Order: sequence, then C-alpha cells, then structure tokens
Amino acid sequence: MTVTTAPKPVLAARMTTTRRWQSGLILFGIALLVVGAITLLNDVAPKDYIGIAVWLLGALIIHDGIASFAVFGVSVVMRRAGRKIPLAVIAIVQGALVIGAIFFVIVMPAMLKKDIGSANPSILPLDYGLNLVFFYVGLAVATAVAIAIYLVFARRQKARPSSAQD
Repeated sequence: MTVTTAPKPVLAARMTTTRRWQSGLILFGIALLVVGAITLLNDVAPKDYIGIAVWLLGALIIHDGIASFAVFGVSVVMRRAGRKIPLAVIAIVQGALVIGAIFFVIVMPAMLKKDIGSANPSILPLDYGLNLVFFYVGLAVATAVAIAIYLVFARRQKARPSSAQD
C-alpha cells in the first residue's frame, strides 16, 4: 500500500505569495522610516523639531478628525441614495476628496506663513489660498469628467450584447 499526499491547495500557495509581498512591503516601509529618522536627525536643527511635531500633529488631526470623516460621510450619503450610484462613481469621488485633503495639508503651512509674513517677501510670493481654490475647481472638473467617462463606458458595456449568448 502506497501512501500518497494530497496536493496542496492553490489558495495556500497564493497566500504565501501574498504574505511574502506583505512582509516585503512592511520591511520596505520600516526601512523608509529609518532613513527618514536618520535624515531628520542629521539635517534638521533640533530647534525645528517642535515645528515639525506641530505640523505632524496638525496633519494627523486633519486626516483622522476631518478628512476621514468627510470621505466616510460622503460615501454613506452616496450609498444610501437608493443604491443608484455605481460603486465606481463613489470610488472616484472618494479619491477626489482624499486628493483635496492632501493638498490642503500641504498648502496650509504656506498659507499661514504668508499671512504671518516673512523678512524676505520673495520666499512666498504667490497667493496660495486663491491657487488652492483654483486647484479645487480643477479637481471638481476632473472628477466630473472622470465620472462622465465612466458612465459612458458603463452604458456602452450594458448596451453591447454578451459574447457568451451565442
């Protein structure tokens, strides 16, 4: 009598591949954090650490306290709209909200510093608040165009007969 072992499931092989990718990406992220910490300690004056900590705290508050709730709230409202809004449209709107929040976090320090003033007026010469408004208008237009393109392709896909119905 010969003992044979059952072949390993394909899912188990995929899980190990997924696990390898996860481990690799986690290690890569940790390596980037170490490089960032070393760069911070070597290149930034200790007197600037408080300003960096305040910016990071502000970014955390904006992300966790405002942006994530805005994205979640818009998603809930859109999903409760009678289930008539496609999931892809919700994802496009969520992406636009996230991009808008990221740009706000990046531009806000420049806007605040411009209001405070600087000894050298050529350091922050632009009107960053107005430029942020223009960016948001462009983002809204790009979002509307992306949604329109998706809806056109989705409508064409529904109108086209399936090749499996021969």
